[in-house]
Parts: sequence; structure tokens; C-alpha cells
Amino acid sequence: MGLNDLLNEIKQDPNSFLGDESVENKVLRQVLKLVEDKISEVKNQAVKCLGQLIKIMREGQVEFVVEALIQFLVGKDEELRDISGLALKTITSELPPDGKIAGKACSELAPKLLTQVLNPDTPPDTLIETLATLSILITRFPAHFSYSQIKPQPLTAVAPLLTHSRPAVRKRAISTLSLFFPVSPPDLCAQLLQTNVFPYLEADANLERQRTTVNLVSAILRQSPQQLASSFDRIIPGTLKAVQRDDDELREGCLQALETLLLRSSAEATPYLPSIIQTGVQYIKYDPNYTGGDEDEDMAEADEDNEDEDLDAEYSDDEDASYKIRRAATKLLGAVIVTRPELLALLYKEVSPVLISRFGDREETVRLEVWATYIALLNQTSMYGGLPQVSEGEHVVGGKRKRDSEDSMDVEEHPCVLLKSQIPALSKALLPQLKVSKTAPTTLQAGFQVLHALLSVLPGSLFAQVSPIVVTIKGILSQSPTTTTSTLHLTCLSFLGLFFSTHPPPVFMPSLPALVSVLLKSLGERHPRIASETFRTFSALLNATRPVKSGDWPERLYDHAIQRLITTDTDADVRICAEDCIADLWVCVTDLVRAKDGKEWHAICRTTGNTGAAVRVVTKVARNVEMNDDWVNGCVEWVMGLLKKSGRGGKMELFTALDTLVRRYQSGIPADLPPSLVSQIRVYINTSDISVLSQALCILVLLLELAPETSFPPIERELLSEIYPIAHSPLVSGAALDALLSFFSALVEADDQIATHVVPGLVVAVQKSGGKGDVNLMNVAKCIGEIVKSQQGVAAGTIAEYSKYIKKSSKAKTSSVVLSLLILGELGRFIDMSPQQDIFYNVIEHFSSEEEGMRTAAAFAAGEHLISRTTDWNIAIGNLHLFLPVILNIAENDSSKRLLSLHSLKEVVTHCSRGQLEPVADHLWTPLFNNSTSDAEESTRNVAAACLGKLTTMEPGRYLPQLHAHIRHENPAIRATVISAIRYTFADSAPSYDEVLVPLLMDFLSLMKDSDLTVRRLALSALNSAARTKVHLVRDHLHALLQTLYSETVVKPDLIRTVQMGPWQHKVDDGLDARKTAWETLYTLLDTCLHKLDLPTFLTYLLPALSDPSDEIKVLAHLLIGRLSSIPLCVPLLLARLDVLTPALEATVKGAPVTKDTVKQDLERAAELRRSTMRAVAALVKVVAVGNATGANATGGSQKFDALVDDIRKSEQWGPEFRELLG
Repeated sequence: MGLNDLLNEIKQDPNSFLGDESVENKVLRQVLKLVEDKISEVKNQAVKCLGQLIKIMREGQVEFVVEALIQFLVGKDEELRDISGLALKTITSELPPDGKIAGKACSELAPKLLTQVLNPDTPPDTLIETLATLSILITRFPAHFSYSQIKPQPLTAVAPLLTHSRPAVRKRAISTLSLFFPVSPPDLCAQLLQTNVFPYLEADANLERQRTTVNLVSAILRQSPQQLASSFDRIIPGTLKAVQRDDDELREGCLQALETLLLRSSAEATPYLPSIIQTGVQYIKYDPNYTGGDEDEDMAEADEDNEDEDLDAEYSDDEDASYKIRRAATKLLGAVIVTRPELLALLYKEVSPVLISRFGDREETVRLEVWATYIALLNQTSMYGGLPQVSEGEHVVGGKRKRDSEDSMDVEEHPCVLLKSQIPALSKALLPQLKVSKTAPTTLQAGFQVLHALLSVLPGSLFAQVSPIVVTIKGILSQSPTTTTSTLHLTCLSFLGLFFSTHPPPVFMPSLPALVSVLLKSLGERHPRIASETFRTFSALLNATRPVKSGDWPERLYDHAIQRLITTDTDADVRICAEDCIADLWVCVTDLVRAKDGKEWHAICRTTGNTGAAVRVVTKVARNVEMNDDWVNGCVEWVMGLLKKSGRGGKMELFTALDTLVRRYQSGIPADLPPSLVSQIRVYINTSDISVLSQALCILVLLLELAPETSFPPIERELLSEIYPIAHSPLVSGAALDALLSFFSALVEADDQIATHVVPGLVVAVQKSGGKGDVNLMNVAKCIGEIVKSQQGVAAGTIAEYSKYIKKSSKAKTSSVVLSLLILGELGRFIDMSPQQDIFYNVIEHFSSEEEGMRTAAAFAAGEHLISRTTDWNIAIGNLHLFLPVILNIAENDSSKRLLSLHSLKEVVTHCSRGQLEPVADHLWTPLFNNSTSDAEESTRNVAAACLGKLTTMEPGRYLPQLHAHIRHENPAIRATVISAIRYTFADSAPSYDEVLVPLLMDFLSLMKDSDLTVRRLALSALNSAARTKVHLVRDHLHALLQTLYSETVVKPDLIRTVQMGPWQHKVDDGLDARKTAWETLYTLLDTCLHKLDLPTFLTYLLPALSDPSDEIKVLAHLLIGRLSSIPLCVPLLLARLDVLTPALEATVKGAPVTKDTVKQDLERAAELRRSTMRAVAALVKVVAVGNATGANATGGSQKFDALVDDIRKSEQWGPEFRELLG
């Protein structure tokens, strides 16, 4: 009880133990004395107390406790040795990671433990406990051991145990050595390899030592493969020779070592890949106890009823361990598949047939591993090997195709074509294994997962195997699900849904009666997930056979769905799936459902519970089925009722449903609907939720368009005054702004007189706001422009009103002048102002204003005055010829106004059509090019480059060669302008431009290797843009670009300079922007060209980014970790590198030490960086969970990562937030 009270007191208040040092020492001695107690419960409680006390002990007390426990550990009392070993592991596990006590414990404890290891009299059990404690120390505190001067050195002390007579000691020694290897001095690492590795990889080495050596190599590869890379020329050939020796345990170890090698150092293993694949293929068939005939033939004969039983009777040998070798060889081939996607065609030729031949392996664990490996091959094919699809942007690129013979050869070698040719053999080998009466549920489930993956890659490929598949599915679904078979039922139903979706109805219609009977049975199952999945399967069937014309199953399905909907205790997911099924019935079997009494809508259109799925059902039916106005009206009232409920989610779905329903009235919108609907929508006309505001405005627009007479009065009366302030809100942009413009356009079209009131109303709302900085005047100008465009009768008055504020003699406020300039600029887009030249020159006068906002507005207005369209949208060129020379003259001769004039020109180039620009393009090109290269300001170059890019896309055959001619110009400013202009051209999607760009693209992107840093950065940015918008042009060139791109992700010391800032020195990294752009480009490529990236190489460059000096790069690296974690094919690669990722993540979580110079902003940035790191760690935790579920982490060490996760969980400051991230 005393120990328990002490433990609870320390947990509640650690400071309660601190006080008089002599009292503390007495308590410690008493606790240590109780470690020797005869009662086990007392000893265990004493160990727990030590685990808590170690966190708050003084340094001298730590040394005392460690010394006492080590003395217990070397004693003759076996029970005391065990408890002291447990105590040492407990205190090392509980040591706080921060503070001096961890370093002190490592420096005091490690030498004593290592001395104990060197003692020849130490018992084997003590050695195991000692090595376990050392492993905990190095896992939790690697920084304290990095190239440390600990005596004796860990590698030197532990290496002799590799020859220990007890296997458990050797195994623990191997693990400990691998953990210390990355932090040991290079000379000691080299010595370990020379004395304990290389000699025992020779062909004539001692068999026992060779087993140990291979396991050691495998363990080191898991922890620090880069340290062995220089020795691969001796390690890999030695391992490949050792695997041929006649020893099963050695063979298994060699195969596991090769697997780890591929997962951790795939690129370095490339020269040996053919031999590795040959070894995997050789030993996946290794079965010395099987003495039958030709193996492939026997596997194909597996469909004979009694064969499996005969084999079991003849070859059931409990001592047969050959299955371990076959399983290891299968995993080795799986590692090849995961890490080398570029070899898919080769793998389908050499590996796939062998895997298929082993589908019927007599050992179930091997059989499941083979199937899992084949699923990995199919997944790789899905991601990297899809048949090349001709997209809209690609079909004319280059204008030519390869010769038919070359195309035919390429198609024959394509992975999907090779897979298709192997489907008969695959089916013949797999389907006989799926016999319900003889096969375990887990095996059946794995088999259907193979079939599911196959259909995901090759839809419709199982058309010839319908009969055996249907027999198996019927056998499974006809049995009631149990705890052990429910997952199998779910997998089977999921496969069946995909089968219906990917095959034409004639393929499965003959078998449909047999399937429908068991599916209807599954609908009645109590297991909610099975019922839900069955409804989804029926939905897939309905959509595949749409319109359904035969069978009574739709009516029975309807009855089942109705029964689920009217039952009050129906599971929420089942209800959602039943509602979706009702929608599919309405769409696919309309006549049948229409004949019913409509009771489904009473159950679906409820006002309580989760109504999101019901709203989607109503929307789908309204969109696809002609419904009467009574139904539409009832649904509109229901949706309006849901909108009244405050605090409910799903507002976007409700507005979408409302939009769809209002459009479906056959006899017009009822007169009483608009007033009530306007009143209902009023609460959403605010900026608290911009997305909902956008939807609400769209509904108002729809009402004004469909029922202007009944909609306009309530909108004017109740909403207009509330919409005025929204027009100048800085929060309104994008879709919300488009909706707002549409609203004003529809409003003035609904009433001819309202425009004269709305324009001043908008301006007055701005004036009432006081013209503060949070007012978006550009939005107001856009709204007024939209009003005038819709009612051009008010154009003259509007121009006259606001042109007077921009005169030099005007005394108007700055905000009024800026708004007037913007309004006139918007009106200049569609009104010919050439007769009013004084307005243009008044605008130009404001280029000299002291107010930046006024100068910017003047530049915008001047640019728009150059563009003019008449009311019938014919082009009026007059303004350009009249005003363009003035703008060009300013750009060329007045450096203070150059940027403003270029902004005006940008408005011209951006908004003019090709017909307007062609006559003046040559007049624009030379001034734009000269001004972009003569000004040192990057903002000037960017504006000019955007204009040059637009001109280039307008006439690529003329201007693209001109840009290309300057890519080797000696002036870096010109090269920067060229690549910036090219970047802006990527937004153009015209195939005609792509044709001209294709032969020149790589020349432009070669500027990634330019000697000038700015040019390199802009070239990287151009590649980023191309990867998003022109991915079909860069995809096939990535192999030539990636190495250059990767080289820009590395920190370059020659670009780091020291700047003196008063008494402080500050380091400036000039290469940061280029490095950041490179990582952003790689993030883009991960989204658009994943199948072209070598993921092991990608990870190799990503690891250093986690320790980059810049926090921005760290955050990008964390985002990439999260993105990679969501890709199933990256799971084994990340698992294999967990402990390599951990040190950098751990350092970021700890953060920089707080000093007296640390300010609040530094603390906030550090906190945000920790959150970014925790998101990456949480993503990796989910990867570990996936690996545990699939068995994919068998070769990856994760002790350090587990320790990091545990430390974050226990953190008082960050633990709750981290646990929330984990869900």
C-alpha cells in the first residue's frame, strides 16, 4: 500500500517528492530494498515507482539507482536478476526525453551495461536483458550516442556476442549492433564489416556464422542502408551465393536480406536485379518434399475434388520448413514489384507466370502471400501500366503517329496486354482454390481480393469465368454470416458490385436469377454492414442493367428497402444505402416505382436524424426523372423546412436540391413560392459562410429568371439593402463574386427602372462604410459594370457621374476617386470611349498620384479604355490606335510610371481578342520585351512576361521562335523574361499552340541548369506550371528532367551568406526560393505524374528535406509525407524507412531551445511547425496500422518511430492534439 500511495502521489504532483535530499535518498534506498522483496507484487510495484522517480531524481541519485540495479543484475539470484533487468528497462523507457537527466543517464548507464556485456561470467539471461536495455537507450536517445566517446565502444563490446552459443543472445546482439551502427564512428563500422561480415559471406564460411552474418546484414540494412552502400559489391554477391547453400534457415535469411535491400536501397541494387529476380523465381518453387510431376501441370489440375486431401495426407510433415523459403521468396518478388514499376513488362513475362503457377501452393500461408504479391502487381499495373489514353489535349500534339508496326510492337509489350493474355491461366489456377466447402474464409476472402484488383485494372476481363464465380458467390452468400465469415461476405459483395459495373449485362444475365436469390437473402441479414453492402451491390446492378425490363427482383428489392426505411431501429448506414437504392429504382425502373403509392417519400423526407443522404436522393430523382408538380412542391417545402433548422450541416446539398427542384416545375413556379423562399434565404445573405452565400445568391438569380414578376418585389424589399454591403466585402471572390454579379444582372433585367437606384445604392454603401481598408472597391466596380452592361440605358449617366470625380480640379475623397477610376475601367471594357478622350487623359494624370491605390486603379482604367466593344459585340479598333501610343511612350520614357503603364498594357493583352491584338501585336512586342529586361524589378518583368506570353499563344508560329532565339542570350535578365513568358503560355490549352511548343519545350526547360539562380528558379516554376496544365507534354520527358530537379532540392552551402545586422549575424540562403520551388514542383508531379516517379529515389531526396534549415521546406516535406502515406503502393517503402525518418521528425517536434531573445512570433512559428510535424507523424502511424493489417512491415524496423509516437502521446502540451489527429 505504501508503494502504491507513493506512486499515486508522484503522478499527481511530482514536486511532492522533492525537498530534503537526505529524505529523498532514504526513500530511494527503501524502494530499492523492496525490489529484493520476496513477494512478486511488491517487487513489481517497486519497479513502477522507480519508473516515475527516475523522471525527477537528482543526477547523483540516478547514478546510485543504476549502480544498485546493475549489481542486482549480475548477482546469482535468478529472480532478482529478472526483476532488476525489468527495472532497468522501465527506467530507461520512462526517462524524460528533454533535460540533462537523459544525457546523464546515458553517460552513466551505457558504460556500465557495456562493461557487463564484456564480462565473460555474465549469464545469458542477463546478457539478453542488458542488450535490451541498451537497445532502449539508443532507440530513445540516439543523439547522446552519436560518435560519442563512450568506453567501451558499443560495436566493440557487442560484436563478440555474435559467436555466443545461445541463439537468443546472438539474435539480441544482432538487433543491438544494428541500432548502434548508424551512430558509431566510421572506422569502427568498417572494422565490424571487415572482421564480422565479409569473411563469413564467402562460399566456404562456417554455416552457423554465415546465418548470423546474413541476419546482421539484414538488420543493418533496415537501420542505415546508406552506410553499407559502398560495400554492396561484396555483400550482395556474397548473399546471392549463400542462398544457394543447402541450409533452409540460411536461405530464408538471405532472401529476407535481399528483400530488405530492395526496399531500402532499390537504386543501388539495380546492377544485381536480374540475379535477385532469378533467385526469387527459383525459390518460390522450392518444395523438396513434393515429388509429383511437372509442377505447373499439377497446379493446373487443382480442380479435382480429392487432390487437396490426397496431398495433405501424403505430405503433411510438421518439420517441413520449406514453406518459409517459398514465403520469403514471394516477399522478395513483392519487393521487386513494389520498388521497380518501370519493369512491369519484364515482371509480367518472368514473374507473373511463376506467381500464377504457385496460386495453388499446398501451404496456406504461402498461398496467401502469393496472392497478396499478385495484388501488389495488379495495383502497380493500375497506377503505372494503364494503356495510354488519348486525351483532348494530346490527340494532335506533334501531328504524327508512329508507324503501325512500331505501335503494334509497343502494345504487345504493354503490361495490360501481357496481363490480359495471362487471365485464362490465372483463372484456371485461382478459381479451383475458391471452393466454399473446402476453403477457409480468410483464403476465400483473399481470392476475391485478387479478382477485385484484376477487375480494377482490366474491367470486363472475367466474362469467360462467370459460371465458377457465380457458383462460389452463391455458396458463400447462401450461408448466414458469422463473426468469422462476415468480412468474407463483405468482400464478396464488393466484388460482385464491381463485377456488375464492369461487365455488359449479357455476360451475367443468364446467371442473374441465381445471384438475385442470395442477394435478396443478404438484404435481410441483421449484420448492418452486410445489408449496406448488399444495397450497394443492387445499386450497381440497377445502373448496369438500366433500364430494367425483366424479372420481379426490382419489386422485391423495393419492398426490402421500404421495410428498412419504415423500421425505426434501422442502422444509419443501412438507411442511407436503402435510400440510395430507392433513388436508383426510380431512375432505372421508373414505371414500376411510379405505380406504387409513394410511401417511400414519407420515410425518406424526414426532418429528424441525418438527412444528408435523403437530400441527395431527392436531388438525383428530380434531376433524372420527370416528376409531377405536386411531388416537386412537396419536396421544396421539405427542403425549406430543413433550411430553417439552425446549426445543421449540409447546407450546400440543400441549396443544390433546391436549385434542381425549382427548375423541374412543369407549369411554372407557384406564385406563393418566391416570397416564402426569399424570406427563408434571407438569413444566409451574409459573409459568415461564403460558400452558402454563393448558393443562396444562385437561388435568387434562378427565381428572378424563372419568375421575375413574383420574385422581384420581395427581393427588392427584403434583401437588396443587405446585399449592398456584401458587394464591397473583401471576403467575396471566386464563385461568390460570380454569383453576386449574376444577381445584379438578373435584378436589373427583371425591372427596367431599378438600375438607376442600384448603382448609387452600391456607392452609398461604400461611403457609409467610411472607405476603410477592408472595403473591396474592385468588387463594387464589377457589380456596377455588370449592371450597366445589362441595362446600357444608364451608361451615359453613369460615365458622366463618375468621370467628374477623376478630373484634376475634383475635391473628391481618395476612395471616391479610386472607385470612379475602377468603374470607368469596367465600363471601358464594353463601351467605346474614344469620343471622350478627356477621360483617358484624366486617368493618365493619376499615374503621378502619391496614393498607390489610386495609381493602380488608374493603370487598370487606362488599360480598359484601350479595349472597346460596341453593343452588338463587333470589334472597335479605334481606341487602341488612339490611346496605345500614349501608354507605350510612358512605358519607354518614364521609369517611374513604367510598371503602371505595363499593368495597363496587361489589361489590354489579357482582355482583348485575337482580332483586336493582331494589328498592334508588333507594336507591343518590342517595348514589352525591352522593358522587361531593362528594369531590375522582378514585378516589372512578371507583368511584361505575362503580356509576352499572351501574345505568344495568340500567334505561336510567329513569337515562340523569337523567345526560343533568346534562351542562350548572355544577359540573364533576358533569359529570365523568356522562361517567365513561357510559363504564362502554359495556361493556353489550344492544341495548335501545343504543336508548335512540343519541339521547343525541352530547350526552354533546359534553363533549369542555367548559371543564374533567378533563371533556374523561374525554369523550375515553369516546369511546375507545365506539370499542372500541360502534363501530357512533359510526362515523357521527366526522365531527363528529374535529376536536375532533384539537384535543386539540396541545400547548397555556396549560396548561403552571412549578413551583419547590427551586433547580430544573420545567415541568408539565396537558394531557398529555388529549393522551395523545386519541392513544390515535386509535389505537383506526385499528383499528376506519379507513375513516372521512382518512389525510392523520391524518398531518398525527401529524407534530408525533413532536416532542412528552412521551416518552409520542412512543412513541404511534411505535406509530401502525408501525400505519400495516402498512396497504397508507398506503404512498404515508408515502413522500411520509418526509423530513418524518425530523427528529423523528433528534432522538429522538440523544437529549438527558448532563449532570452526568443519573441512571441518565434514561438508561434515553432508551434505551427510542430503541428505540421505531428500531422506527418499521424499519417505515418496510419501507414503502420495498414502495414500491421497486411503484414507489410515484416522487414522494417520501427523502434525509434514507436518511441517518438509514444513520447508525443505522453506530452502534456501536444498529446491531446496529437491524439485528436490520430482519431
